[in-house]
Amino acid sequence: MKKKKKNQKKKLWGSRFSKPTHELVESFTESLSVDSQLALFDIAGSRAHVKMLGKCKILSQKEAKTLLGGLDKVEKDFLSGKWKPNPKLEDIHMNIETYLTKLVGEVGGKVHSARSRNDQVATATRLFLRHEVVSIILLIERVQSVLVKLAESYYGVVFSGYTHLQQAQPILFSHHLLAYVSMLDRDKSRFEDILERTDVLPLGAGAMAGTSLPIDREYVAKLLKFSKVSENSMDTVADRDDLIETASACAILGMHFSRMSEELVLWTSSEFNYIELDESFCTGSSIMPQKMNPDVAELTRGKTGRLYGNLMTLLTIMKGLPLAYNRDMQEDKGPIMDSIATVKAILEIFEQMMQGLKVNHDEVHLKLNDFALATDLAEYLVKKGMPFRQAHGVIGGLVSSTLLERKQLRDLTSADLKQASKLFGKEAKDLLSFRTSVEGKASLGGTSPKEVKKMISVWKKRLSKNKGKYNGKCLSGKK
Repeated sequence: MKKKKKNQKKKLWGSRFSKPTHELVESFTESLSVDSQLALFDIAGSRAHVKMLGKCKILSQKEAKTLLGGLDKVEKDFLSGKWKPNPKLEDIHMNIETYLTKLVGEVGGKVHSARSRNDQVATATRLFLRHEVVSIILLIERVQSVLVKLAESYYGVVFSGYTHLQQAQPILFSHHLLAYVSMLDRDKSRFEDILERTDVLPLGAGAMAGTSLPIDREYVAKLLKFSKVSENSMDTVADRDDLIETASACAILGMHFSRMSEELVLWTSSEFNYIELDESFCTGSSIMPQKMNPDVAELTRGKTGRLYGNLMTLLTIMKGLPLAYNRDMQEDKGPIMDSIATVKAILEIFEQMMQGLKVNHDEVHLKLNDFALATDLAEYLVKKGMPFRQAHGVIGGLVSSTLLERKQLRDLTSADLKQASKLFGKEAKDLLSFRTSVEGKASLGGTSPKEVKKMISVWKKRLSKNKGKYNGKCLSGKK
């Protein structure tokens, strides 16, 4: 028999091969540069696996104790930097097993009994995902809290609401801020749904068919705090829905922050001058000394494109793969880890940046266009019994003639209104007030001060109630 070259002996799967792996293949197939983030989660999965092997007498108690001690040492040396994984060993999972065997000897090879790298990787990834999704949920709540505090601080400030980027109707600035709180709450619910669907243990599915060894998957699930065990071994190792769902939720959240960013960019421009951001969150120009640019908001718009791209990458990787595992799936780690890191960075910086936002009250009030009160006049006529479409036509004509005369609605007299429709009474003139307009929007979910004040209170209670919801969860991958 041909003697295998020395470097081939380093491969844990190398017994079938007579030739060493080509150096280009080693470089092309390694994933350590990405999946080293899974180290603690892989160790956590291996720790639970060893305990189960000992319980089921697949390992002796002595062997299990030796392996658990070795895994503790691997974790300690990894965290301290004493041990640095080797890219030639392909991934973090092979690195951990190789180093464990170096520490404890031949018994280290028994850690892989009744498992494949396929279900091992799926488990470490799911533990990582569970941890990161909870981190994102907590960050979302922190941003929500900042926005609610801003809404409370600027309660009562009348702002211009827009449709088609044209002034539409007056609103409370607090109402605008709470719109984003609602958006973020939908984001949060999506991530919470992901948590529910990731609450399924993959370990024990083996390469694709399960194992003939007498394992106890329910026991492993209990140790790793999964409430369910996967039911089909092929689907288990072939499934990446959890990553795709997370990438999708990240992309949607990014889209929401991109929309918020666009408004921040507009509102800080000299044309609007509605708000100011703390200058510590802005940058300058290399040539124009006067510039203060909202680069955080602009970069957030740009990073949202990356989030979309990562989602499409994952969908494309999976779209034509037959069951069960295929090596293409190694490429799933980079996109999801980038999406998670990007979203967390956005959330962290917005939490801080939005705390320093200031509203330029005078400028906002100065730029309110009183033609935005036209709907209030139409609704007045509706209350008097006129069909809305007819009322719309009456007020549209009134607006047209007022513009032709180069007037504003506030310049109209009671007589002018009466001329437009006999249904207008003297009190209709009082409608031509931004404050009156806002106060009149008392429908549920509307912008009236009463409704907005109620929602500020509602959000404060909701966010306070959620505090500590995820305390005590085993998320870090540590013991």
